[in-house]
Amino acid sequence: MTVVVTDTHALIWYATGPQRKLGRRARAAFERAERGDTIVHIPALVLVELAEAMRRGVIHADGGFTRWLEQLLASRHFAVADLTAAIVREAEGLYSIPERGDRLIAATAVHLGCPLLTNDPAITRSPTVETLW
Repeated sequence: MTVVVTDTHALIWYATGPQRKLGRRARAAFERAERGDTIVHIPALVLVELAEAMRRGVIHADGGFTRWLEQLLASRHFAVADLTAAIVREAEGLYSIPERGDRLIAATAVHLGCPLLTNDPAITRSPTVETLW
């Protein structure tokens, strides 16, 4: 089974549209998850960013954040990746990624040993982080 980690914007475009903004390989990873062939790990920080975006009205989901998250996790092909001390340690080696949140999301992928679904230039330039888009 394939395992990937998602960045915030990739999950937003997958879950709330427009999916056409996703790169071909990122879209394929989400489609494989829908079929049960891929597990998509969602860093806890991505959930924080999504909840804040929903609260500010930047993105919308029927029933709000809690209902949206329950529906997403009910598929069992999406799993929350908690922020751990090991991931924070991993982030110490990723200071080429200037934004702390991006660094921690990227460190989650590195720690789990799987690619990150992102097209964020600061992350894709990092030689340490495998990305798919």
